[in-house]
Order: sequence, then C-alpha cells, then structure tokens
Amino acid sequence: MTGFKLRAWETGDAESLAQSADNLNIAKNLRNVFPNPYTLEAAEWYINDSIANAEKQQINYAIVVDGRAVGSIGIFVKDDVYEKSAELGYWLSEDYWRKGIMTKAVQIICQEAFGRFDIIRIFAEPFADNAGSRRVLEKAGFTCEGTMRNGIYKNGEIRSYCIYSVLREEFTV
Repeated sequence: MTGFKLRAWETGDAESLAQSADNLNIAKNLRNVFPNPYTLEAAEWYINDSIANAEKQQINYAIVVDGRAVGSIGIFVKDDVYEKSAELGYWLSEDYWRKGIMTKAVQIICQEAFGRFDIIRIFAEPFADNAGSRRVLEKAGFTCEGTMRNGIYKNGEIRSYCIYSVLREEFTV
C-alpha cells in the first residue's frame, strides 16, 4: 500500500493527529519534544506552529491516508556552519507501518528539499535500536555514517543513535 499524500498541515487535522500520535510505540523512538500521551492540545499547538513557520527554511507535511492525518514528515535546514545541511524527521501511525508509505514519503520530501533549498546533505538520527526507521532510510538511499554510542537519554535509559545521510549528488528517486 502506498496510497497516501503529503500536504501542508491544516487546523482540521488536529483530532486525527492526536489519535494517530497517541502511541507509546511511536513516542519511545522520538525526541522528548514529542509528548506522550499526545493530547488534542498538543496536536493543535503542533499544527499552528507548523502553519506559522511554513515559509521558513523548512518543509513540514502531514502524511494523509483516506483524508486523515496519520503521520508527519519534515525537513529542517540548519544554520551556522551547518547551513548546507538539513535534518529529516518523521513518524507514522502504527496502523500503517510496513506498508511502504514512509520510504516513499522520505524520497518525495528529499526530492523537494534538494530542489527548494541550497543544501548538499540531508541527515536523520534514528535511535540505534529502531530497526524500522533505519530500514526506511536505507531503502530511501541514505547511508549510515556511524553510531553515537550512549548518545541519548530517553525514558530513564541511556541509548545509542545513528547518523544517516544522503548527499545531493547521491540522491535518486
């Protein structure tokens, strides 16, 4: 199944966002800024922030299946000495895992980012034990550059994370 679309966030997405995001299996693999439980208020804040920052150095889309927001994907251009790099982040409702949606979404947003921004590199930092997210990146053409051993602290545990990247000249869809 790859029947989905990427589009800008809309205020009407709040309820489906809150329902899709309120899942410990998602939150345990994301940064602490992603709340658990994921409330309607958190969804409204996220959507309003995404809308307010839409014209900045970022792309932030809802992943929509059958008219419902079931995930999020974004690319955020960095600054300072990292200004030629952008960070990729994403999550998807557990109901849609292993259906090919996220790999295709990553390819689509990377193509748009390389076309829109003056960047040479897109990177992502999945937790080392998140095999699903790592597989998505590898299938989308990213290379694992290394593992940051004991590099994060999440839910009372020290964990490792990986650095994946794709360079403009390597990227193909």
